[in-house]
Amino acid sequence: MNDIQDPRDELIEHLGALRAFAMSLTRNSAAADDLVQDTIEKAWKNMDKFQPGTNLRAWLFTIQRNAFYSIRRKAKREVADVDGVMAAGMSEKPHHDGRLAMNDFRKAFEKLPDEQREALMLVGASGFAYEEAAEMCGVAVGTIKSRANRGRRRLAELMELDPDEDPVIQDSTNDSVITTSHTRQG
Repeated sequence: MNDIQDPRDELIEHLGALRAFAMSLTRNSAAADDLVQDTIEKAWKNMDKFQPGTNLRAWLFTIQRNAFYSIRRKAKREVADVDGVMAAGMSEKPHHDGRLAMNDFRKAFEKLPDEQREALMLVGASGFAYEEAAEMCGVAVGTIKSRANRGRRRLAELMELDPDEDPVIQDSTNDSVITTSHTRQG
């Protein structure tokens, strides 16, 4: 009897983390959904290239990151939703006590360069090790560490936090993503 599980059976387990990463990259709910769908479609079609026993989530995040940058290269001539008006109209405000703090965090996070946002999402919210994040981004581990540290410092500056304060806002949505990603790593 064959004990090897088909990786396709595990795809659904990674949808929440893929959605969170897609939102951090696109900053647009509809675009994030499209990116997740594109990622799953590409993964499904290329499942024969996945090496069983390796990190499926890291493989999916790499596909998603590559798809995002491919789309971005194609859309260079399009007008971006720079001020977030379109995205804000398509999103629902969080229903928790820290709504204002979360809005401040979101605005500050959106001001970070793409590479810093990406590093913070991968090593912070998604729980990847620096080494995994570096491999997904195709850069050195030190580069990811530097991007994450610069991103954290810049967030603290933008939010006018003391250097000792953690600029991370916790709510039920990112708690579930973080809990899920840490559970999968263990």
